[in-house]
Amino acid sequence: MRYLDRLQPIALLVMRLALGAIIVGHGYHKVFGGLQHHAQFVSSLGLPAWTAYLSSLAEFFGGLLILVGLLTRLAAFTICIDLCVAIWKVHWHNGLMGNGGFEFPLALATLAFGLIFFGAGPIALDAIRAPGGSGRSK
Repeated sequence: MRYLDRLQPIALLVMRLALGAIIVGHGYHKVFGGLQHHAQFVSSLGLPAWTAYLSSLAEFFGGLLILVGLLTRLAAFTICIDLCVAIWKVHWHNGLMGNGGFEFPLALATLAFGLIFFGAGPIALDAIRAPGGSGRSK
């Protein structure tokens, strides 16, 4: 099965593209048109309204960074925190598989968690800007 090791860069790319596309999609409507509504919703959860701006930026711009593989570990960390807060404050009471459950945000948080530790891989802007051009995200 060692031949599968050669496909790890493709696996990291697929992980990044899936997570980035979904997260950008969720952040887009918040940043472009729904920011005030999102701030009110976040306030209703007992969190400061200004954290809505952080979560919106983390989702939209963090998702874009994940897509291109730039500052991947940092972007994945902010997205993972964002999703953990969403699970805790919004989805937890619905259970794992219930309507509005936390299975989907948990899956996305798991992808982000993996990217924190594995990095973007060699098919990413992080690999280009890595010292020595090693192809590994530092």
